[in-house]
Amino acid sequence: MLAAYRQYWRLEFLTMIEYRSNFFMWAGFSIVYHGTAIAALWVTLRQFPSMNGWDFRQMAFLYGLWMLANGINYAFFFSVMNVPEFVREGRFDRFLVRPLDTLFQTLTVPNQTSIDGMVLAIAYFIVATRFSGVHVDAVFILMVPLIAVGGALIDFGISLAVATASFWFIRVDTLTWMVQSLEQDFTRYPISIYTRGVRLLLTFIVPFAFMNYFPAAYFLHKADTGLALSASVGLLTPLVGLVWFCAAYAFWRVGINHYQGTGS
Repeated sequence: MLAAYRQYWRLEFLTMIEYRSNFFMWAGFSIVYHGTAIAALWVTLRQFPSMNGWDFRQMAFLYGLWMLANGINYAFFFSVMNVPEFVREGRFDRFLVRPLDTLFQTLTVPNQTSIDGMVLAIAYFIVATRFSGVHVDAVFILMVPLIAVGGALIDFGISLAVATASFWFIRVDTLTWMVQSLEQDFTRYPISIYTRGVRLLLTFIVPFAFMNYFPAAYFLHKADTGLALSASVGLLTPLVGLVWFCAAYAFWRVGINHYQGTGS
């Protein structure tokens, strides 16, 4: 599997080099997308200097943590979002007759994966950390990479669970849109500004809050006014990510055992 994975990334980089215009256009889109989101935060905080105790500098750091996790997810795990399409078109069947793990095969389908989002996220996070005045110590240096990976596993696990649902429902476009909207719209702000129901949803059902809110609250020394949890729960993101991935993968295995194809 490691040899196959090395060949996969070799092909991805060769494709990236061959189609440089596509790479630069996608990189430009990433810059515009995140730049627009950050500008929207700035405009909002110009009107309201503080959002439930969070100012623009702190929310810039909050967004940076989410960017790190999301960038890793897009670089390494984004292909799982293609599973519903593979199922509808009958292309998923080929994974079942090959000797390698089905999920591994899904994640290594050549699709011009780009790492520009991850590179941009790292650069932005470094700037946001300095801008927000976060104290960088040994705990920060040790935990931030683990939190970023844990956040990516949360993102990946939720996407994997949605993709697995396509084994039964074939089309899950609406569910995919709902989950993506929930992540992109609600992770930009501290969950303490939402109703209790939304806070519980983002913490215990689809735990996007562990991607950035709880870790940011810990590093910024802010008390959680949303659910009155200890700030140290922000350090649990790697564990939450691992648990979510394991649960999603178990669900995936159940789905594989019940998969019957679409007759295409």
